[in-house]
Amino acid sequence: MPANFIDLDSHEKLEALFHASHTQPVIIFKHSTSCGISAGVYREVQAVDADVNLVVVQRNRDISNAISQLTGVRHESPQAIVLLNGSPVYQASHWDIEPTQISLKLN
Repeated sequence: MPANFIDLDSHEKLEALFHASHTQPVIIFKHSTSCGISAGVYREVQAVDADVNLVVVQRNRDISNAISQLTGVRHESPQAIVLLNGSPVYQASHWDIEPTQISLKLN
């Protein structure tokens, strides 16, 4: 089954994700609509059989910045972060993003 992309476009949704990460892993994917690398990685992340919370950085820079502040992970795009118990257990950017590694963090 392909990834289910969910727009992460509010601080309330972000807060809910951090809360949810205390009971299950949560995936966040920062995506740039003007970057060829991001488009390629987006296609690869579609292989992850899970909900993927999508931050389009051109539309939601404030959410992207808040993620960086809350996780301590410097912003890059594309960027994938898996949260568990409110902390990143996986993070990678650009071509280092590996859908297989993301999936392993969900188990």
